[in-house]
Amino acid sequence: MQRTRFGDMVCSIARTMDVIGEPWSPLVLRDVHRGITRFDQLHAHLGISRKVLAERLRWLVEQEVLERRPYSTKPPRHEYGLTPKGTELVDLLLVMVRWGDRWTAGEAGPPALHRHRACGLVAHVELRCSECGEPMGPTDVDVLPGPVALN
Repeated sequence: MQRTRFGDMVCSIARTMDVIGEPWSPLVLRDVHRGITRFDQLHAHLGISRKVLAERLRWLVEQEVLERRPYSTKPPRHEYGLTPKGTELVDLLLVMVRWGDRWTAGEAGPPALHRHRACGLVAHVELRCSECGEPMGPTDVDVLPGPVALN
Protein backbone atom coordinates (compact mmCIF):
# COMPACT_ATOMS: atom_id res chain seq x y z
CA MET A 1 0.00 0.00 0.00
CA GLN A 2 1.45 3.36 -1.03
CA ARG A 3 1.56 6.10 1.59
CA THR A 4 -0.10 9.43 0.83
CA ARG A 5 2.47 12.18 0.22
CA PHE A 6 1.39 14.82 2.71
CA GLY A 7 4.51 16.84 1.87
CA ASP A 8 2.95 17.86 -1.44
CA MET A 9 -0.08 19.44 0.23
CA VAL A 10 -0.27 23.21 0.70
CA CYS A 11 -0.64 22.88 4.49
CA SER A 12 2.04 23.25 7.16
CA ILE A 13 0.42 20.59 9.36
CA ALA A 14 0.34 18.10 6.48
CA ARG A 15 3.95 18.85 5.55
CA THR A 16 5.05 18.35 9.17
CA MET A 17 3.14 15.07 9.35
CA ASP A 18 4.93 13.97 6.20
CA VAL A 19 8.22 14.26 8.10
CA ILE A 20 7.22 12.86 11.51
CA GLY A 21 3.77 11.34 11.06
CA GLU A 22 4.89 7.73 11.12
CA PRO A 23 4.37 6.64 14.76
CA TRP A 24 7.99 5.65 15.47
CA SER A 25 9.50 8.95 14.30
CA PRO A 26 8.51 11.11 17.30
CA LEU A 27 9.72 8.35 19.64
CA VAL A 28 13.08 8.20 17.87
CA LEU A 29 13.35 12.00 18.16
CA ARG A 30 12.41 11.83 21.85
CA ASP A 31 15.13 9.29 22.55
CA VAL A 32 17.82 11.11 20.57
CA HIS A 33 16.93 14.29 22.45
CA ARG A 34 17.34 12.40 25.74
CA GLY A 35 20.80 11.17 24.73
CA ILE A 36 20.03 7.74 23.31
CA THR A 37 21.94 8.25 20.07
CA ARG A 38 23.30 4.93 18.84
CA PHE A 39 21.44 2.40 16.73
CA ASP A 40 21.76 -0.47 19.22
CA GLN A 41 20.70 1.77 22.11
CA LEU A 42 17.65 2.99 20.18
CA HIS A 43 16.79 -0.56 19.16
CA ALA A 44 16.96 -1.81 22.74
CA HIS A 45 15.10 1.15 24.25
CA LEU A 46 12.29 1.33 21.70
CA GLY A 47 11.79 -2.40 21.13
CA ILE A 48 11.39 -1.61 17.42
CA SER A 49 12.52 -3.98 14.68
CA ARG A 50 15.96 -3.27 13.27
CA LYS A 51 14.48 -2.87 9.78
CA VAL A 52 11.88 -0.30 10.84
CA LEU A 53 14.43 1.59 12.96
CA ALA A 54 16.87 1.73 10.04
CA GLU A 55 14.10 3.05 7.76
CA ARG A 56 13.03 5.70 10.30
CA LEU A 57 16.60 6.85 10.89
CA ARG A 58 17.31 6.99 7.15
CA TRP A 59 14.13 9.03 6.57
CA LEU A 60 14.86 11.46 9.42
CA VAL A 61 18.42 11.97 8.12
CA GLU A 62 17.09 12.54 4.57
CA GLN A 63 14.67 15.12 5.97
CA GLU A 64 17.60 16.82 7.77
CA VAL A 65 15.95 16.30 11.17
CA LEU A 66 18.78 14.03 12.36
CA GLU A 67 22.41 13.92 11.36
CA ARG A 68 24.53 10.80 11.26
CA ARG A 69 27.96 11.19 12.90
CA PRO A 70 30.80 8.66 13.06
CA TYR A 71 31.97 7.72 16.55
CA SER A 72 34.19 4.76 15.62
CA THR A 73 36.21 3.91 12.52
CA LYS A 74 37.16 0.32 13.43
CA PRO A 75 34.55 -0.97 13.14
CA PRO A 76 32.70 1.88 11.42
CA ARG A 77 29.90 3.02 13.74
CA HIS A 78 27.60 6.04 13.73
CA GLU A 79 25.40 7.85 16.18
CA TYR A 80 22.55 10.24 15.53
CA GLY A 81 22.12 13.82 16.67
CA LEU A 82 19.43 16.42 16.28
CA THR A 83 19.96 19.09 13.65
CA PRO A 84 18.59 22.60 14.27
CA LYS A 85 15.50 21.46 12.35
CA GLY A 86 15.20 18.42 14.62
CA THR A 87 15.75 20.45 17.79
CA GLU A 88 12.84 22.67 16.80
CA LEU A 89 10.67 19.57 16.33
CA VAL A 90 11.32 18.73 19.99
CA ASP A 91 9.25 21.86 20.76
CA LEU A 92 6.33 20.06 19.14
CA LEU A 93 7.04 16.97 21.23
CA LEU A 94 6.96 19.05 24.42
CA VAL A 95 3.49 20.30 23.48
CA MET A 96 2.45 16.69 22.85
CA VAL A 97 3.82 15.76 26.29
CA ARG A 98 1.68 18.41 27.95
CA TRP A 99 -1.44 17.11 26.18
CA GLY A 100 -0.58 13.48 26.99
CA ASP A 101 0.12 14.28 30.64
CA ARG A 102 -3.23 16.01 30.95
CA TRP A 103 -5.44 13.63 28.98
CA THR A 104 -3.80 10.18 29.01
CA ALA A 105 -1.65 9.85 32.15
CA GLY A 106 -4.47 8.71 34.42
CA GLU A 107 -4.22 8.56 38.20
CA ALA A 108 -0.61 7.37 38.12
CA GLY A 109 0.46 10.73 36.74
CA PRO A 110 2.92 11.56 33.99
CA PRO A 111 5.69 9.09 33.16
CA ALA A 112 8.35 11.83 33.12
CA LEU A 113 8.80 15.32 34.49
CA HIS A 114 10.51 18.18 32.70
CA ARG A 115 12.73 20.56 34.66
CA HIS A 116 13.36 23.97 33.11
CA ARG A 117 17.13 24.50 33.19
CA ALA A 118 16.86 28.29 33.52
CA CYS A 119 14.87 28.26 36.79
CA GLY A 120 15.41 24.70 37.99
CA LEU A 121 11.69 24.04 38.47
CA VAL A 122 9.55 21.23 37.06
CA ALA A 123 7.30 22.88 34.50
CA HIS A 124 5.31 22.33 31.32
CA VAL A 125 5.30 24.11 27.98
CA GLU A 126 2.79 26.86 27.34
CA LEU A 127 2.19 28.46 23.97
CA ARG A 128 2.66 32.22 23.92
CA CYS A 129 2.41 34.82 21.19
CA SER A 130 5.83 35.59 19.71
CA GLU A 131 4.86 39.27 19.42
CA CYS A 132 3.18 40.21 22.72
CA GLY A 133 3.97 37.27 25.03
CA GLU A 134 0.33 36.59 25.92
CA PRO A 135 -0.95 32.98 26.12
CA MET A 136 -1.99 31.69 22.72
CA GLY A 137 -4.46 28.85 22.24
CA PRO A 138 -6.96 27.77 19.60
CA THR A 139 -9.59 30.30 20.71
CA ASP A 140 -7.02 33.14 20.55
CA VAL A 141 -6.12 32.68 16.89
CA ASP A 142 -7.68 33.79 13.62
CA VAL A 143 -6.40 31.88 10.60
CA LEU A 144 -5.68 34.21 7.68
CA PRO A 145 -4.58 33.36 4.13
CA GLY A 146 -0.81 33.12 3.80
CA PRO A 147 1.37 34.27 0.91
CA VAL A 148 0.83 31.01 -1.04
CA ALA A 149 -2.98 31.38 -0.81
CA LEU A 150 -2.79 34.97 -2.04
CA ASN A 151 -0.99 34.02 -5.29
